[in-house]
Amino acid sequence: MPKSFYQEEKILMKNNIKTWNSLLSISDEEIHKMIYRSLGSVRNLKRLRCMAYFICTLDIEPNEAALLMHSGLISNKAISRLSPQELVKKTGRFERILQTGRIPLIDLNKANLLIEKAKKTLLNLPK
Repeated sequence: MPKSFYQEEKILMKNNIKTWNSLLSISDEEIHKMIYRSLGSVRNLKRLRCMAYFICTLDIEPNEAALLMHSGLISNKAISRLSPQELVKKTGRFERILQTGRIPLIDLNKANLLIEKAKKTLLNLPK
């Protein structure tokens, strides 16, 4: 869990939410109840839930899920509509803003893989 989510991690542990799958299943109402009279924020818990969504549906690492979320991608549907070049451009732009100086997490091969996984998850949804 990222250090910036320290308070939210404490809240989740207190509510016996210890896995990404269990975090994915909590509702907005439950988030509001958990945050009441705590130092955590609704915004951060919703961010963590979005990360959990990517981690569980795309089988990726938390840092990759965070990168997708902070790049403005909030669903597999949004990812599935992109070309690999567009996905690399979106995530690369965010990484350049952060000035990490590291090799980008998502290259063309990884982008293609993520897009294919996102499309597969959409095919498995009930209509």
